[in-house]
Amino acid sequence: VQLVESGGGLVQPGDSLKLSCAAFGISFSIYTMRWYRQAPGKQREWVATMTGAGGTNYVDSVKGRFTISRDNTENTVYLQMDSLKPEDTAVYYCKGSYGPVDYWGQGTQVTVSS
Repeated sequence: VQLVESGGGLVQPGDSLKLSCAAFGISFSIYTMRWYRQAPGKQREWVATMTGAGGTNYVDSVKGRFTISRDNTENTVYLQMDSLKPEDTAVYYCKGSYGPVDYWGQGTQVTVSS
């Protein structure tokens, strides 16, 4: 099993970025997929969830700016990030969950700076 994030980078405040997380070795469509982030010196924080049925939820700080989506034909979950702020700077991780089983990706760095 492997989750592979991509799409991170250095952007300016107000810019957009789209993260991808490709899943290998799992029955992707039944997994609840989540994005987390961890800023330097801070605990890992949940950002967004998308269930296998398509339900979504977001932490308040990203509501209206971030959008989680998934393509079950590509076994990939996305995080569209708009109106980025410096406080969004973090390593972003995806997690796949089914029952008691969790799988994590290795993370992708997002830096928002002028």
